[in-house]
Amino acid sequence: MLPDLDSLSLFVRAAELGNLTRAAEASHITVPAASRRLALLEHQFRTPLFERHSRGLQLTPAGEHLLSQAREIIAGVHHMLAEMGNYASGRQTVLRVHGNTSAMTQFLPADVARFQAAHPQVRLVLEECWSEEAVRRVRAGEADLGVVVVGCDVSGLWTRPYRSDHLAAVMRDDDAIEGEQVAFADLLERDLVGLEGSSTLSRLLAAQAAQAMRPMALRVQVRSFEAVCRAVQAELGIGILPLAAARGFAPAMQLRVVPLSDEWALRRMQLCVRGHPPQQTPLGILAAHLQACAADEPAPG
Repeated sequence: MLPDLDSLSLFVRAAELGNLTRAAEASHITVPAASRRLALLEHQFRTPLFERHSRGLQLTPAGEHLLSQAREIIAGVHHMLAEMGNYASGRQTVLRVHGNTSAMTQFLPADVARFQAAHPQVRLVLEECWSEEAVRRVRAGEADLGVVVVGCDVSGLWTRPYRSDHLAAVMRDDDAIEGEQVAFADLLERDLVGLEGSSTLSRLLAAQAAQAMRPMALRVQVRSFEAVCRAVQAELGIGILPLAAARGFAPAMQLRVVPLSDEWALRRMQLCVRGHPPQQTPLGILAAHLQACAADEPAPG
C-alpha cells in the first residue's frame, strides 16, 4: 500500500516542528490520530522514521532521507493541483501568497489588489499565517511567495526586501504613561498582553526582555491583533503591536497607541520564493511589483 499525501504532509510537519502535538494541531487532527499515521508510515517503509524522546521527535537517518523526497512529492502535487485548477477556471496562472499577520493586517492586501487590477489573468490566493509557517509552506511548495519578518531562517530561498513596520504599545486611553514614545524596558513593570508564543513578535519581545535581564509579565496570550486590543480594552494589560495595525483598532476601542523608542522596534519584512523567479513570469512580475510598493512606502511613525 502506498503512503497517502496527508500522512506525508504530517510527517513533514512533525520533522520540521520536532513535536507531535504541534504537528497534529497544524494538520487539524488529534494527537492519537497523528501517532497512528506516523506508525503506519513506519510500518509501510519497514523502518523507524523518528526517535521519540521526552523533549520531542528526532529524525532517524531513514527519516532524513524521506524528508527531502516527501517535500518534493508534496510540492509536485500542489503544483499539479494549481495547474489543473487553471484549466477548470479558464485562467492562466494561480499564485499562492502567504503573508505574516503584520503584513496582512497593514499593507499586503492593498499591494496585492493593485497587482490583481493590472493583471486580471492571474488569480491570487492570499492567506495569513505566522512568518515561520509561511517559510515552511514556501519550502514545501504549498505557497509560491511568502512575506515574512527579517530574522526568520530563510536559508536556501530567494529573498528580496519588502516593507517595514514599527512596533508600538497599545494601552487604554486613560493610562498614566505619558510622552510621544515609550521604551520597552519601561513597560516591563506592567502586565502585558501578548500573542501566542509561536509568533515571531512574541519571541522578539521575550528576547529583548531577556537582554534587559527583566522578567516579562504576560498576563494573557491571544491569537490575533484584534484580540490583543480587546484584552487591553478589558484592562488586562498593555499590548505590543505593529503601529499601523494598532491604530486601525484603537479608535473604536478608545485605546491609545504609543510608538516604542527602541531601535529594534523598526522591523523589516522580506519576500521569499523557492528558487529565483524569472522576471517575465507571473511570479517574477508579482515579486517586482511588491518590491516597487515597498520602495514607495513612507517612513513608519
